[in-house]
Amino acid sequence: MMGFLVSRGLQALLVLFCVITITFFAIRAIPGGPFASERETSPYIKEQLEAAYGLDRPLRHQYFTYLGNLLRFDFGPTFKYEGRTVAEVIGGAFPISLQLGLFSLAVAMAIGVPIGAFAASRHGHATDHALMSAAMVGICLPTFVLGPVLALTVGLWLNWFNTSGLYDLTDWVLPSLTLGIFYAAYIARLTRGSMLEVLNQDYIRTARAKGLPTRQVLWKHGLRAAMPPVVSFLGPAFAGMITGSLVIERVFNIPGLGQHFISAAYNRDYTLVMGTVIVYATLIVLMNLLADLMLAWLNPKVRLWT
Repeated sequence: MMGFLVSRGLQALLVLFCVITITFFAIRAIPGGPFASERETSPYIKEQLEAAYGLDRPLRHQYFTYLGNLLRFDFGPTFKYEGRTVAEVIGGAFPISLQLGLFSLAVAMAIGVPIGAFAASRHGHATDHALMSAAMVGICLPTFVLGPVLALTVGLWLNWFNTSGLYDLTDWVLPSLTLGIFYAAYIARLTRGSMLEVLNQDYIRTARAKGLPTRQVLWKHGLRAAMPPVVSFLGPAFAGMITGSLVIERVFNIPGLGQHFISAAYNRDYTLVMGTVIVYATLIVLMNLLADLMLAWLNPKVRLWT
């Protein structure tokens, strides 16, 4: 186990190093800069600003300086939010994106797992085909389409929920549904496929031969054995819910990290772009590691050290 964690830790550091390096040089290769604007800026003022933030130095020097600051967990100041650091901006916005991801994950699991298990129990019937057809529609329907549709129908026409901002707990419903339904479709298909394999195992036939109720065979004996593929998917899926929430945050006007990432990219705010990319990359690596550990817990035959 320790060898596995050390190996994954070294791989994570290598991945983060590559992400940081590629993002650092890519964002600076884009035309424009953090102090470019529609209004003409005095060359003297622009030079002073660049000198204050170290942008007048050679690119190589900026890169190694940034890496040195990262070792001290210093993301630097933002270029567009005067008097605020990148850590302060991320610290205020990330909990909102994290909460949205947790709500969306709960929605995806609450919808996807029961539908997949029920479809597997009705394999070959019309119910099975209908549920899997609905899941395929959910997979093909992108969140930037589903979000406005839900906002228009449920929010504006039916007037059940607010469609913009976060003022009370019910305001999380529409964005969580938008993200959750998309991933629930994947979970439903994974659960169904895994359950079909499990239901053909000998111990399931033995349990049925002993006269156990069908519900107990399905939910107690079959579902747990069918969960490892779903758990393996949950790590990347949860990271995708947070990183992919930037579209949802834009649609529903949620002040999360995705909003800052979009505005930082638009404003060429180098340090804020780097900070959000590092947070997203770290989250993806950690969620994949957590998924591996959960898989080993559900299936003791999995050897993490191999």
